[in-house]
Order: sequence, then C-alpha cells, then structure tokens
Amino acid sequence: YDSERGEPRGARSKKADPRALNLGACVDCSLCVQVCPTGIDIRKGLQYECIGCGACADVCDTVMEKVGYPKGLIKYSTQNAMAGGWTREQTWRRVLRPRVLLYTGILLLVTLALFSSLALRKPFKVDVVRDRSPLARIVSGGQIENVYRLQVMNAAEKPLHFRLQAQGLQGLSIVTETDVLVPATESRWVSVRLQLPYDAAPPGSHPIHFQIQSYEEGKEVVGEIEEKSVFLVPR
Repeated sequence: YDSERGEPRGARSKKADPRALNLGACVDCSLCVQVCPTGIDIRKGLQYECIGCGACADVCDTVMEKVGYPKGLIKYSTQNAMAGGWTREQTWRRVLRPRVLLYTGILLLVTLALFSSLALRKPFKVDVVRDRSPLARIVSGGQIENVYRLQVMNAAEKPLHFRLQAQGLQGLSIVTETDVLVPATESRWVSVRLQLPYDAAPPGSHPIHFQIQSYEEGKEVVGEIEEKSVFLVPR
C-alpha cells in the first residue's frame, strides 16, 4: 500500500478534487479488507498474516479505475521502492543486480542437483557385514563356509523382491535363501552363507562381490547394486 499517495484516506464523490479536500487516493471503501482471505488491512503496512495472494491489489485497481485515479495504490513492491518512490524500471534494475543474479544462479544449481539426485537415486541400499561367528569354517562335504549379514533397505513406496547372487570365485554358491521380500520403506537383515569347494582357492583372503537385484512381483528388474566383500579360506 502506497501510503504517500493514499493518505489521508476518505470518502468523496467521483467528481470531487481530492487535493481540494486534502485527501489522498484511498477512498476508504474497505474492499481490500473484505476480500482479504486472512482479514488483514494492508493499509496498516506489511503484516505476517499476508499470504501474497494479490486480491487486495486487484480490487483496489478496480476501484481506482472507477473513480478515475491511476492504478497501483496497492501493488507488489518493496518497502525501499515505496520509500524511495522508485519507478518500475528502477525497481527491476535494483532486483537484477549482479549479486542477486549470482545467488539466483547458485540456488538454481542447488535445486537442479537436488532433483537430479532424487531422479537418479536407487530405490534400495544394501550393507554387507561379516557375521560374528568364526570367519571361516569347514562344513560337511568338505565345503568352506563364510557367513555374512546383509541389511537390505527398501526406500521405495512399494514392496520389492531382492535376488541375491555372489560372484568372484569359481564354484562359490549361496546355500541360504536367495530371494528376499522387503516391505515398502523398511529394512531387513538377512543371514547369507557362502560355500566354496575346499580346493577351489588357495588359503587367504579373496575379494568377492554380492550382486543384488530388485524387482516387483511378476515384473522385470528395476534396480541392481554390487557390494564388495572378502571370502576367507583357512590354511
């Protein structure tokens, strides 16, 4: 609200000269208050209840047009622009300063990076942790066994199936369940036992990786992750 132009406010006839009556442009019709969704009087200055809908500006322009006064008694502007009496060109020149453009560019880049990360993120995550049991053991049949714990986290808004595979050594196999169902936005710990023929690898630590594929019931694979680990062969 341009108080310099609008005050003092008061009713007058359409043909009356506001200067002769020592009145401003505001005819004190109170329509700006009546149309405000929050019921504030914008003529009292900026208020935190204002939601910036512009209803008061629209109705005020209508009244100004009817009484033959210039529009813009209530308008989108800044306090500095109002106090300085800036024109529209001066206001835009102030807004389009290099610093403002720089901050706007940085904000756009951050927003773009945020949406890119959301669009490219995988709908699940997997952590591989070695079990607290002995690092390696020989089980029946002469197989070397290592035990792992996998935390499968489903970040999607729907249940997902996860297919587990282990690769990296010839003859390496999973002897526990290889298909896991995790409800939407939940996580599940899965115990995985890997076995390897006794003479398939020399003693020591051997790099392997778990391949985890996610898919919906009856549909194709929607995501895939590989997590590294090691398989220990005892001496």
